[in-house]
Amino acid sequence: MDARILVIDDEPVFLDSIRRGLITAGYKNIYLLQQPAQVPSFLEEKSVDLALIDITMPKISGLDLLEWIKAHNPEIECIMVTAVEEIEMAVKSMRLGAYDYLIKPLSRDKLLIAMDRALERKRLLHLLDLQRREEKGKLRNPEVFKNIVTLSKPFLKVLYEAELHAGSDIPVLITGESGTGKELLAQALHRASLRANQPFIPVNMASLSAALFESEFFGHTRGAFTGAEREREGYLEAAAKGTLFLDEIGDLPAELQGKLLRVLQEKEFVKLGTSRQRKIEVRFVAATNVDLENMVNRGRFRKDLYYRLKVAWLHIPPLRDRLEDVPPLVEHFIREFSTAERPMQISNEALELLCAYRYPGNVRELRSIIQTACNLAQEGVIDRSHLPQEVRKIQIPHWVEARDQGDIPGGDLSLAAVEKAHILKVYRQTGGNKSQAARLLEIGLTTLHRKLKEYGV
Repeated sequence: MDARILVIDDEPVFLDSIRRGLITAGYKNIYLLQQPAQVPSFLEEKSVDLALIDITMPKISGLDLLEWIKAHNPEIECIMVTAVEEIEMAVKSMRLGAYDYLIKPLSRDKLLIAMDRALERKRLLHLLDLQRREEKGKLRNPEVFKNIVTLSKPFLKVLYEAELHAGSDIPVLITGESGTGKELLAQALHRASLRANQPFIPVNMASLSAALFESEFFGHTRGAFTGAEREREGYLEAAAKGTLFLDEIGDLPAELQGKLLRVLQEKEFVKLGTSRQRKIEVRFVAATNVDLENMVNRGRFRKDLYYRLKVAWLHIPPLRDRLEDVPPLVEHFIREFSTAERPMQISNEALELLCAYRYPGNVRELRSIIQTACNLAQEGVIDRSHLPQEVRKIQIPHWVEARDQGDIPGGDLSLAAVEKAHILKVYRQTGGNKSQAARLLEIGLTTLHRKLKEYGV
Protein backbone atom coordinates (compact mmCIF):
# COMPACT_ATOMS: atom_id res chain seq x y z
CA MET A 1 0.00 0.00 0.00
CA ASP A 2 1.29 3.46 -0.92
CA ALA A 3 -0.29 5.32 2.02
CA ARG A 4 2.29 7.14 4.16
CA ILE A 5 1.88 6.28 7.84
CA LEU A 6 3.49 8.16 10.74
CA VAL A 7 3.52 6.47 14.19
CA ILE A 8 4.38 8.62 17.22
CA ASP A 9 4.97 6.86 20.55
CA ASP A 10 7.65 7.05 23.23
CA GLU A 11 7.79 3.23 23.63
CA PRO A 12 10.30 1.54 21.24
CA VAL A 13 8.70 -1.88 21.74
CA PHE A 14 5.29 -0.56 20.68
CA LEU A 15 6.78 1.20 17.64
CA ASP A 16 8.54 -1.97 16.51
CA SER A 17 5.39 -4.04 17.00
CA ILE A 18 3.29 -1.59 14.98
CA ARG A 19 5.92 -1.44 12.23
CA ARG A 20 5.99 -5.23 11.86
CA GLY A 21 2.20 -5.45 11.88
CA LEU A 22 1.82 -2.76 9.21
CA ILE A 23 4.47 -4.32 6.99
CA THR A 24 2.64 -7.66 7.23
CA ALA A 25 -0.59 -5.87 6.27
CA GLY A 26 1.09 -4.50 3.13
CA TYR A 27 2.01 -0.96 4.16
CA LYS A 28 5.34 0.17 2.66
CA ASN A 29 5.83 3.78 3.79
CA ILE A 30 6.01 3.70 7.59
CA TYR A 31 7.72 6.40 9.64
CA LEU A 32 8.40 5.98 13.38
CA LEU A 33 9.06 8.82 15.83
CA GLN A 34 9.78 8.47 19.55
CA GLN A 35 10.05 12.20 20.19
CA PRO A 36 6.87 14.21 19.55
CA ALA A 37 8.97 17.38 19.40
CA GLN A 38 10.41 16.08 16.12
CA VAL A 39 7.03 16.08 14.37
CA PRO A 40 7.03 19.71 13.07
CA SER A 41 10.43 19.41 11.41
CA PHE A 42 9.57 15.93 10.10
CA LEU A 43 6.36 17.17 8.44
CA GLU A 44 8.26 20.00 6.77
CA GLU A 45 10.20 17.39 4.82
CA LYS A 46 7.74 14.50 4.48
CA SER A 47 4.11 14.20 3.41
CA VAL A 48 1.93 11.95 5.55
CA ASP A 49 -1.55 10.54 4.98
CA LEU A 50 -2.27 9.10 8.43
CA ALA A 51 -0.78 9.57 11.90
CA LEU A 52 -1.10 7.14 14.84
CA ILE A 53 -0.51 9.20 17.99
CA ASP A 54 -0.04 7.99 21.56
CA ILE A 55 -1.90 10.27 23.95
CA THR A 56 0.37 9.83 26.99
CA MET A 57 3.91 10.96 26.18
CA PRO A 58 6.46 12.96 28.19
CA LYS A 59 6.85 16.72 27.64
CA ILE A 60 4.28 16.98 24.83
CA SER A 61 0.89 15.28 25.17
CA GLY A 62 -0.69 13.49 22.26
CA LEU A 63 -3.67 15.87 22.38
CA ASP A 64 -1.40 18.90 22.04
CA LEU A 65 0.33 17.21 19.14
CA LEU A 66 -3.03 16.38 17.53
CA GLU A 67 -4.10 20.02 17.84
CA TRP A 68 -0.83 21.18 16.24
CA ILE A 69 -1.10 18.72 13.35
CA LYS A 70 -4.71 19.67 12.60
CA ALA A 71 -3.79 23.37 12.69
CA HIS A 72 -0.83 23.01 10.32
CA ASN A 73 -1.63 19.88 8.28
CA PRO A 74 -5.43 19.43 8.46
CA GLU A 75 -5.40 16.94 5.58
CA ILE A 76 -3.62 14.34 7.77
CA GLU A 77 -6.06 11.86 9.31
CA CYS A 78 -5.19 11.11 12.95
CA ILE A 79 -5.96 8.07 15.11
CA MET A 80 -5.29 8.41 18.83
CA VAL A 81 -3.92 5.50 20.89
CA THR A 82 -3.96 5.22 24.69
CA ALA A 83 -3.61 2.64 27.43
CA VAL A 84 -6.42 4.21 29.47
CA GLU A 85 -10.05 4.25 28.35
CA GLU A 86 -11.56 7.62 29.25
CA ILE A 87 -14.77 8.90 27.65
CA GLU A 88 -13.76 12.51 28.26
CA MET A 89 -10.43 11.95 26.51
CA ALA A 90 -12.15 10.30 23.54
CA VAL A 91 -14.59 13.20 23.18
CA LYS A 92 -11.78 15.74 23.39
CA SER A 93 -9.83 13.86 20.73
CA MET A 94 -12.82 13.93 18.38
CA ARG A 95 -13.36 17.62 19.02
CA LEU A 96 -9.75 18.30 18.09
CA GLY A 97 -10.20 16.45 14.80
CA ALA A 98 -9.13 12.86 15.46
CA TYR A 99 -10.74 10.25 13.23
CA ASP A 100 -10.75 7.49 15.86
CA TYR A 101 -9.62 6.59 19.39
CA LEU A 102 -8.16 3.12 20.13
CA ILE A 103 -7.25 1.41 23.41
CA LYS A 104 -3.99 -0.51 24.01
CA PRO A 105 -3.26 -3.35 23.66
CA LEU A 106 -4.31 -2.85 20.05
CA SER A 107 -6.29 -5.48 18.21
CA ARG A 108 -4.62 -5.88 14.83
CA ASP A 109 -7.97 -6.16 13.07
CA LYS A 110 -9.44 -3.11 14.81
CA LEU A 111 -6.35 -1.05 14.02
CA LEU A 112 -6.33 -2.02 10.34
CA ILE A 113 -10.07 -1.40 10.00
CA ALA A 114 -9.72 2.03 11.62
CA MET A 115 -6.80 2.85 9.32
CA ASP A 116 -8.71 1.66 6.23
CA ARG A 117 -11.66 3.83 7.18
CA ALA A 118 -9.51 6.88 7.85
CA LEU A 119 -7.59 6.52 4.58
CA GLU A 120 -10.80 5.92 2.63
CA ARG A 121 -12.27 9.07 4.15
CA LYS A 122 -9.14 11.02 3.19
CA ARG A 123 -9.24 9.71 -0.37
CA LEU A 124 -12.93 10.48 -0.82
CA LEU A 125 -12.62 13.95 0.72
CA HIS A 126 -9.79 14.65 -1.71
CA LEU A 127 -11.97 13.46 -4.59
CA LEU A 128 -14.86 15.56 -3.30
CA ASP A 129 -12.61 18.63 -3.10
CA LEU A 130 -11.40 18.09 -6.66
CA GLN A 131 -14.96 17.81 -7.94
CA ARG A 132 -16.02 20.87 -5.95
CA ARG A 133 -13.18 22.89 -7.46
CA GLU A 134 -13.90 21.57 -10.93
CA GLU A 135 -17.60 22.39 -10.76
CA LYS A 136 -17.22 25.76 -9.04
CA GLY A 137 -14.45 26.61 -11.46
CA LYS A 138 -16.98 26.65 -14.30
CA LEU A 139 -18.59 29.77 -12.86
CA ARG A 140 -16.97 32.96 -14.11
CA ASN A 141 -17.52 34.60 -10.75
CA PRO A 142 -17.89 31.83 -8.12
CA GLU A 143 -17.44 34.30 -5.24
CA VAL A 144 -20.97 35.69 -5.68
CA PHE A 145 -22.39 32.16 -5.27
CA LYS A 146 -20.34 31.30 -2.17
CA ASN A 147 -23.42 31.27 0.10
CA ILE A 148 -25.02 28.56 -2.03
CA VAL A 149 -23.55 25.19 -1.05
CA THR A 150 -24.07 22.49 -3.65
CA LEU A 151 -22.36 19.64 -5.47
CA SER A 152 -25.53 18.69 -7.35
CA LYS A 153 -25.02 18.87 -11.10
CA PRO A 154 -28.65 19.91 -11.79
CA PHE A 155 -28.37 22.71 -9.22
CA LEU A 156 -24.91 23.74 -10.49
CA LYS A 157 -26.47 24.01 -13.95
CA VAL A 158 -29.02 26.41 -12.44
CA LEU A 159 -26.18 28.52 -11.04
CA TYR A 160 -24.50 28.66 -14.45
CA GLU A 161 -27.78 29.77 -16.02
CA ALA A 162 -28.26 32.37 -13.27
CA GLU A 163 -24.82 33.79 -14.01
CA LEU A 164 -25.71 34.04 -17.70
CA HIS A 165 -29.00 35.80 -16.92
CA ALA A 166 -27.17 38.19 -14.60
CA GLY A 167 -25.71 39.92 -17.65
CA SER A 168 -29.14 41.16 -18.78
CA ASP A 169 -32.08 42.99 -17.23
CA ILE A 170 -34.82 40.52 -18.18
CA PRO A 171 -37.25 39.44 -15.44
CA VAL A 172 -36.40 36.10 -13.82
CA LEU A 173 -38.80 33.67 -12.14
CA ILE A 174 -37.27 31.38 -9.50
CA THR A 175 -39.31 28.35 -8.49
CA GLY A 176 -38.75 25.73 -5.84
CA GLU A 177 -40.24 24.32 -2.67
CA SER A 178 -40.21 26.29 0.55
CA GLY A 179 -36.78 26.30 2.17
CA THR A 180 -34.73 25.52 -0.95
CA GLY A 181 -32.95 28.89 -0.99
CA LYS A 182 -34.81 30.97 -3.58
CA GLU A 183 -33.90 34.30 -1.96
CA LEU A 184 -30.23 33.23 -1.71
CA LEU A 185 -30.25 32.57 -5.45
CA ALA A 186 -31.94 35.91 -6.13
CA GLN A 187 -29.27 37.68 -4.06
CA ALA A 188 -26.51 35.85 -5.96
CA LEU A 189 -28.12 36.82 -9.26
CA HIS A 190 -28.11 40.45 -8.11
CA ARG A 191 -24.46 40.30 -6.96
CA ALA A 192 -23.42 38.79 -10.30
CA SER A 193 -25.13 41.59 -12.26
CA LEU A 194 -24.05 45.12 -13.18
CA ARG A 195 -26.51 46.28 -10.50
CA ALA A 196 -24.46 44.66 -7.72
CA ASN A 197 -23.63 48.03 -6.10
CA GLN A 198 -27.27 49.12 -6.11
CA PRO A 199 -30.05 48.07 -3.68
CA PHE A 200 -31.52 44.58 -3.44
CA ILE A 201 -35.04 45.02 -2.05
CA PRO A 202 -37.02 41.91 -1.01
CA VAL A 203 -40.82 42.17 -0.83
CA ASN A 204 -43.14 39.51 0.60
CA MET A 205 -45.99 39.75 -1.89
CA ALA A 206 -48.28 37.62 0.28
CA SER A 207 -48.27 40.36 2.92
CA LEU A 208 -49.59 43.07 0.57
CA SER A 209 -53.30 43.70 0.93
CA ALA A 210 -55.33 45.68 -1.60
CA ALA A 211 -55.49 48.59 0.86
CA LEU A 212 -51.71 48.73 1.31
CA PHE A 213 -50.40 47.71 -2.09
CA GLU A 214 -50.16 51.12 -3.77
CA SER A 215 -48.87 52.81 -0.64
CA GLU A 216 -46.20 50.15 -0.03
CA PHE A 217 -45.28 49.56 -3.64
CA PHE A 218 -45.54 53.04 -5.15
CA GLY A 219 -45.03 55.16 -2.03
CA HIS A 220 -47.04 58.25 -1.11
CA THR A 221 -46.71 61.94 -0.38
CA ARG A 222 -47.60 63.58 2.89
CA GLY A 223 -51.38 63.97 3.13
CA ALA A 224 -52.04 61.61 0.22
CA PHE A 225 -54.67 59.89 2.39
CA THR A 226 -55.89 59.94 5.95
CA GLY A 227 -53.04 59.01 8.26
CA ALA A 228 -50.28 59.83 5.73
CA GLU A 229 -48.43 62.18 8.06
CA ARG A 230 -45.12 62.00 6.21
CA GLU A 231 -43.90 61.16 2.73
CA ARG A 232 -43.02 57.51 2.18
CA GLU A 233 -40.68 55.96 -0.35
CA GLY A 234 -42.21 52.88 -2.00
CA TYR A 235 -40.47 49.67 -2.93
CA LEU A 236 -40.04 50.76 -6.55
CA GLU A 237 -38.18 53.92 -5.53
CA ALA A 238 -36.12 52.07 -2.92
CA ALA A 239 -34.97 49.58 -5.56
CA ALA A 240 -34.03 52.26 -8.13
CA LYS A 241 -31.27 50.97 -10.45
CA GLY A 242 -31.14 47.81 -8.35
CA THR A 243 -33.15 44.60 -8.03
CA LEU A 244 -36.69 44.21 -6.68
CA PHE A 245 -37.25 40.68 -5.38
CA LEU A 246 -40.94 39.71 -5.46
CA ASP A 247 -41.06 36.80 -3.03
CA GLU A 248 -44.08 34.46 -2.92
CA ILE A 249 -45.47 36.04 -6.09
CA GLY A 250 -48.04 33.25 -6.33
CA ASP A 251 -49.76 34.61 -3.21
CA LEU A 252 -50.36 38.07 -4.68
CA PRO A 253 -54.13 38.71 -4.52
CA ALA A 254 -55.85 38.56 -7.92
CA GLU A 255 -57.04 42.18 -7.74
CA LEU A 256 -53.43 43.39 -7.45
CA GLN A 257 -51.95 41.34 -10.27
CA GLY A 258 -53.11 43.82 -12.93
CA LYS A 259 -51.40 46.72 -11.14
CA LEU A 260 -48.10 44.85 -11.03
CA LEU A 261 -48.49 43.86 -14.69
CA ARG A 262 -48.84 47.51 -15.72
CA VAL A 263 -45.60 48.40 -13.92
CA LEU A 264 -43.79 45.59 -15.72
CA GLN A 265 -45.24 46.62 -19.09
CA GLU A 266 -44.95 50.40 -18.87
CA LYS A 267 -41.86 50.67 -16.64
CA GLU A 268 -43.51 53.57 -14.84
CA PHE A 269 -45.77 54.27 -11.85
CA VAL A 270 -47.63 57.08 -10.11
CA LYS A 271 -46.84 57.87 -6.50
CA LEU A 272 -49.95 58.28 -4.35
CA GLY A 273 -50.76 61.96 -3.86
CA THR A 274 -49.32 62.96 -7.24
CA SER A 275 -50.36 62.67 -10.88
CA ARG A 276 -46.89 62.52 -12.40
CA GLN A 277 -45.73 59.36 -14.11
CA ARG A 278 -42.35 58.25 -12.78
CA LYS A 279 -40.03 56.13 -14.88
CA ILE A 280 -38.34 53.20 -13.19
CA GLU A 281 -35.13 51.35 -13.88
CA VAL A 282 -35.44 48.18 -11.83
CA ARG A 283 -34.59 44.51 -12.38
CA PHE A 284 -37.52 42.27 -11.38
CA VAL A 285 -36.83 38.84 -9.89
CA ALA A 286 -39.83 36.85 -8.63
CA ALA A 287 -40.02 33.62 -6.65
CA THR A 288 -42.72 31.15 -5.73
CA ASN A 289 -43.17 27.73 -4.15
CA VAL A 290 -46.45 27.06 -5.96
CA ASP A 291 -47.15 25.85 -9.50
CA LEU A 292 -47.96 29.13 -11.26
CA GLU A 293 -48.79 27.41 -14.54
CA ASN A 294 -51.42 25.34 -12.75
CA MET A 295 -52.78 28.52 -11.14
CA VAL A 296 -52.98 30.12 -14.60
CA ASN A 297 -54.93 27.12 -15.93
CA ARG A 298 -57.33 27.40 -12.99
CA GLY A 299 -57.80 31.13 -13.53
CA ARG A 300 -56.13 32.11 -10.25
CA PHE A 301 -53.13 33.87 -11.77
CA ARG A 302 -53.02 36.13 -14.80
CA LYS A 303 -51.49 34.47 -17.84
CA ASP A 304 -50.04 37.75 -19.15
CA LEU A 305 -48.37 38.48 -15.80
CA TYR A 306 -47.03 34.93 -15.64
CA TYR A 307 -45.30 35.27 -19.01
CA ARG A 308 -44.01 38.73 -18.14
CA LEU A 309 -42.35 37.34 -15.02
CA LYS A 310 -41.10 34.12 -16.61
CA VAL A 311 -38.89 35.58 -19.32
CA ALA A 312 -36.11 33.55 -17.70
CA TRP A 313 -36.83 30.62 -15.39
CA LEU A 314 -34.62 29.06 -12.72
CA HIS A 315 -35.86 26.02 -10.77
CA ILE A 316 -34.13 24.89 -7.55
CA PRO A 317 -34.46 21.12 -6.98
CA PRO A 318 -35.60 20.00 -3.51
CA LEU A 319 -32.96 18.71 -1.11
CA ARG A 320 -34.36 15.15 -1.24
CA ASP A 321 -33.38 15.08 -4.94
CA ARG A 322 -29.80 16.20 -4.23
CA LEU A 323 -28.83 14.35 -1.07
CA GLU A 324 -25.18 14.62 -2.11
CA ASP A 325 -25.49 18.20 -0.85
CA VAL A 326 -26.30 17.12 2.71
CA PRO A 327 -22.71 16.53 3.96
CA PRO A 328 -21.29 19.83 2.62
CA LEU A 329 -24.35 21.66 3.95
CA VAL A 330 -23.90 19.99 7.35
CA GLU A 331 -20.25 21.06 7.32
CA HIS A 332 -21.30 24.61 6.35
CA PHE A 333 -23.89 24.88 9.13
CA ILE A 334 -21.59 23.33 11.74
CA ARG A 335 -19.04 26.03 10.92
CA GLU A 336 -21.80 28.63 11.23
CA PHE A 337 -22.87 27.47 14.69
CA SER A 338 -19.45 26.55 16.08
CA THR A 339 -17.46 28.96 18.19
CA ALA A 340 -13.75 29.21 18.92
CA GLU A 341 -14.49 28.04 22.46
CA ARG A 342 -16.69 25.14 21.33
CA PRO A 343 -15.86 23.79 17.86
CA MET A 344 -18.37 21.17 16.76
CA GLN A 345 -17.98 17.75 15.10
CA ILE A 346 -20.50 15.20 13.88
CA SER A 347 -20.35 11.42 14.21
CA ASN A 348 -20.47 9.19 11.13
CA GLU A 349 -23.74 7.62 12.27
CA ALA A 350 -25.43 11.00 12.74
CA LEU A 351 -24.28 12.09 9.29
CA GLU A 352 -25.52 8.82 7.81
CA LEU A 353 -28.97 9.42 9.29
CA LEU A 354 -29.05 12.99 7.99
CA CYS A 355 -28.14 11.71 4.53
CA ALA A 356 -31.07 9.27 4.59
CA TYR A 357 -33.71 11.81 5.69
CA ARG A 358 -36.10 13.30 3.09
CA TYR A 359 -36.29 16.95 4.30
CA PRO A 360 -39.84 18.17 3.66
CA GLY A 361 -38.55 21.58 4.83
CA ASN A 362 -35.47 21.37 2.59
CA VAL A 363 -32.26 23.29 3.41
CA ARG A 364 -34.01 25.49 5.96
CA GLU A 365 -35.03 22.37 7.90
CA LEU A 366 -31.49 20.95 7.78
CA ARG A 367 -30.08 24.23 9.08
CA SER A 368 -32.57 24.18 11.96
CA ILE A 369 -31.65 20.56 12.77
CA ILE A 370 -27.94 21.39 12.93
CA GLN A 371 -28.54 24.54 14.98
CA THR A 372 -30.55 22.56 17.55
CA ALA A 373 -28.02 19.70 17.56
CA CYS A 374 -25.15 22.13 18.19
CA ASN A 375 -27.02 23.48 21.21
CA LEU A 376 -27.66 19.97 22.55
CA ALA A 377 -24.18 18.54 21.92
CA GLN A 378 -22.49 20.04 24.94
CA GLU A 379 -19.46 17.76 24.51
CA GLY A 380 -18.86 19.12 21.02
CA VAL A 381 -19.77 16.00 19.01
CA ILE A 382 -23.21 15.67 17.40
CA ASP A 383 -24.46 12.11 17.60
CA ARG A 384 -27.72 10.27 16.95
CA SER A 385 -29.27 11.39 20.27
CA HIS A 386 -29.03 15.06 19.25
CA LEU A 387 -31.14 14.62 16.12
CA PRO A 388 -34.94 14.98 15.98
CA GLN A 389 -37.06 11.87 16.40
CA GLU A 390 -38.10 11.72 12.75
CA VAL A 391 -34.41 11.45 11.81
CA ARG A 392 -33.39 9.11 14.66
CA LYS A 393 -36.04 6.54 13.77
CA ILE A 394 -34.65 5.99 10.26
CA GLN A 395 -33.38 2.44 9.82
CA ILE A 396 -30.13 2.13 7.85
CA PRO A 397 -29.37 -1.59 7.49
CA HIS A 398 -26.09 -1.10 5.62
CA TRP A 399 -24.69 0.93 8.54
CA VAL A 400 -25.24 -2.00 10.91
CA GLU A 401 -23.95 -4.57 8.44
CA ALA A 402 -20.80 -2.58 7.72
CA ARG A 403 -20.11 -2.03 11.37
CA ASP A 404 -20.66 -5.71 12.24
CA GLN A 405 -18.45 -6.93 9.39
CA GLY A 406 -15.70 -4.45 10.15
CA ASP A 407 -16.06 -2.81 6.74
CA ILE A 408 -15.94 0.89 6.10
CA PRO A 409 -19.35 2.26 7.12
CA GLY A 410 -21.55 3.94 4.54
CA GLY A 411 -21.04 7.15 6.49
CA ASP A 412 -20.98 10.05 4.10
CA LEU A 413 -23.41 9.44 1.27
CA SER A 414 -22.20 12.39 -0.74
CA LEU A 415 -18.66 11.07 -0.68
CA ALA A 416 -19.93 7.66 -1.81
CA ALA A 417 -21.96 9.34 -4.55
CA VAL A 418 -18.95 11.33 -5.72
CA GLU A 419 -16.79 8.19 -5.70
CA LYS A 420 -19.39 6.23 -7.67
CA ALA A 421 -19.76 8.97 -10.27
CA HIS A 422 -15.99 9.27 -10.62
CA ILE A 423 -15.38 5.52 -10.94
CA LEU A 424 -18.15 5.07 -13.52
CA LYS A 425 -16.95 8.12 -15.46
CA VAL A 426 -13.40 6.73 -15.72
CA TYR A 427 -14.72 3.23 -16.50
CA ARG A 428 -16.80 4.62 -19.38
CA GLN A 429 -13.89 6.72 -20.64
CA THR A 430 -11.73 3.60 -20.91
CA GLY A 431 -14.39 1.83 -22.91
CA GLY A 432 -14.93 -0.70 -20.14
CA ASN A 433 -11.25 -1.64 -19.85
CA LYS A 434 -11.05 -2.58 -16.17
CA SER A 435 -7.27 -2.83 -15.98
CA GLN A 436 -6.82 0.61 -17.52
CA ALA A 437 -9.58 2.10 -15.35
CA ALA A 438 -8.02 0.65 -12.19
CA ARG A 439 -4.65 2.20 -13.11
CA LEU A 440 -6.20 5.61 -13.77
CA LEU A 441 -8.19 5.42 -10.53
CA GLU A 442 -5.10 4.27 -8.62
CA ILE A 443 -6.98 1.37 -7.04
CA GLY A 444 -6.53 -2.38 -7.24
CA LEU A 445 -8.28 -4.41 -9.91
CA THR A 446 -10.01 -6.46 -7.19
CA THR A 447 -11.33 -3.25 -5.62
CA LEU A 448 -12.64 -2.05 -8.98
CA HIS A 449 -14.40 -5.40 -9.60
CA ARG A 450 -16.03 -5.12 -6.16
CA LYS A 451 -17.10 -1.51 -6.73
CA LEU A 452 -18.58 -2.22 -10.16
CA LYS A 453 -20.48 -5.18 -8.72
CA GLU A 454 -21.89 -2.90 -5.99
CA TYR A 455 -23.02 -0.45 -8.71
CA GLY A 456 -24.70 -3.22 -10.68
CA VAL A 457 -22.30 -2.92 -13.62
